[in-house]
Amino acid sequence: MLTLALPAAAVPTGSATKPGMVPFNPGSTQVRSQLEAVQTDTVEQFDPVARAQALASELPRAWRGSYLAYGSGAPVSVQLELAALEPVGQMVVLKGTMTLGSVSTPVQGNLNAKSDQLDLLILGDATAVGLEPGGSFLGLQTFQLSGWEAPRLTSPGGKLELSPAAGS
Repeated sequence: MLTLALPAAAVPTGSATKPGMVPFNPGSTQVRSQLEAVQTDTVEQFDPVARAQALASELPRAWRGSYLAYGSGAPVSVQLELAALEPVGQMVVLKGTMTLGSVSTPVQGNLNAKSDQLDLLILGDATAVGLEPGGSFLGLQTFQLSGWEAPRLTSPGGKLELSPAAGS
């Protein structure tokens, strides 16, 4: 058993306190200020479920940009049309069509309303532009900047940059 010796100033002289015990007085101003600081610093004020619902209704449905495969010379133009956005908890389920150059393919993904992380899967054949089956786009800033996560380590991946299309 471990016993701590406290300085005499730390132990009050009242008879209700047992030797070696530090009293807790929740009414003291020092304890109240510390409790208020802890409570306001740790209570999360953000509601990811409400943000997911707002994103599903407010997120632009049309996106334009480019995809550049690492190691290739020229970027490919990209158009993303979101046909359906459905909030599910703190996630937004996305369904739509992505056109990379002349290749059009269905896509499906999840957008985390709390972290803005996007996982976007290519559901069709996009091998003509270097996107192998089994890979996905991973975005850490929603649609603005995403990286192609190839299914094999020998595939170099690539960078997808999108921005909302004018008028959407």
